[in-house]
Amino acid sequence: MSEDEEPPDESTPVELPLEDVLDLHGFRPRDVPEIVSTYLDAAAAAGFAQIRLIHGKGIGVQREVVRSLLAKHPRVSAFGDLPGHQGGWGATWATLARGPDEPPT
Repeated sequence: MSEDEEPPDESTPVELPLEDVLDLHGFRPRDVPEIVSTYLDAAAAAGFAQIRLIHGKGIGVQREVVRSLLAKHPRVSAFGDLPGHQGGWGATWATLARGPDEPPT
C-alpha cells in the first residue's frame, strides 16, 4: 500500500468466489453458524452436489458446531468425515439434496 492509499475499511464485506470447499479457519467462531448457513444456501443454489467444510481438528468444538448445522439444514442429505489424505476428521463433506422444483443436472 502506498502512502496515498487509505487502509481498507474492515466493516466492508469481502466478496469471495463460490467454490465447493469452505475453509473456516479465517473466520471468528461466533460467525461460523451464519457463514455456514449462508454458504450452504449459496452452494445449493449454484448447483453443487457435494461440498467440503474445513473446520480443523483442534478439540472438536468447531466440528460439532458445523455438524449440528448440517444435521438441521434442509438442503443437506448426508455428511461425514473426509478420508485422511483430504483432512480426516478436520474436514467434513456434505451432500446437498436438490429441491423438488429444481431440474436434475
